[in-house]
Amino acid sequence: MSGRLEGKAVIVTGAGGGIGREHARLFAQEGASVLVNDTGRRTGADAASVVSEIESAGGRAVADTTSATWDGAAAIVAHALDAFGRVDVLVNNATAARNADLWQLTEAEWDLAIDVNLKGYFALIREVAPHFGGQAAGAIVNTSSGSGFGHPSAVAYAAAKEGVVGLTRTVARELGRFGVRCNAIRPLAVGRSTAEYSEATAKWSTLMAVTMRPRGGQASQFGAATPETHPPAKISPMVVWLCTDAARDVNGRTFHVTGDLIARFADSEYERHVEHAGGWTLDALDELAPAQLVGDLHNDFLLEDHPELQRWEG
Repeated sequence: MSGRLEGKAVIVTGAGGGIGREHARLFAQEGASVLVNDTGRRTGADAASVVSEIESAGGRAVADTTSATWDGAAAIVAHALDAFGRVDVLVNNATAARNADLWQLTEAEWDLAIDVNLKGYFALIREVAPHFGGQAAGAIVNTSSGSGFGHPSAVAYAAAKEGVVGLTRTVARELGRFGVRCNAIRPLAVGRSTAEYSEATAKWSTLMAVTMRPRGGQASQFGAATPETHPPAKISPMVVWLCTDAARDVNGRTFHVTGDLIARFADSEYERHVEHAGGWTLDALDELAPAQLVGDLHNDFLLEDHPELQRWEG
């Protein structure tokens, strides 16, 4: 244990397996006490087993099986305070979603994705904020996703994960004055859950391949990623580093983390802009917009080269 986070207390949600498990293990290796939160509903997820691994390696951890939602947030933070006497780091990593054609997605399936991936993240931030503010220090890392760039079959998950980016930026600006920083990652790793997901969503695999844009390499790397080249363990060093003093000046930013690559996304900025004295009319837009505003755009998603994907099968 190198001790970069010695004496700190960390909450990691969704830490019973996959990426979250690796986060919890690495935080413990760096000297932090870790609350390992996971409901255990995912196949192979077990908070208690992760705690056993950490304790066997000489670390300190407690298991928590409360759902990381609005209703469970206060209990999770209270558990960490009871166990460790403080909270210094929050890693929002819990996830839940269902895949379906968007016109068949139910309200319950939509609510599940939003409740865990966005509303739950805010609820936990809301609970730790008074503690972080009172001690004039704290670090939050939220788990977004490249799915937010557009993910057929995962509309609720994509909406929630893109909402995480806006949440992150806002929390950074609101809590930054108290010495609290908040950043996000868009991770890409291949483990058991990824393999199960790929099998379950074969129906959409072709559509994903021809419509997902390779923003920052996210979509283009997915097909080549393997458990050997893109394991969950390769995500955690950046997450832990963002919570150390070395990253004290990093706040409100989003990073793509996958395999051997870490990339910082630019904040939103104009691609093009055009102005019209006195305001715009439809005639003015007809005259100027095609060349000056949207001249380089075309509708990639008509998929004229894939007529089989244009057939409605509702």
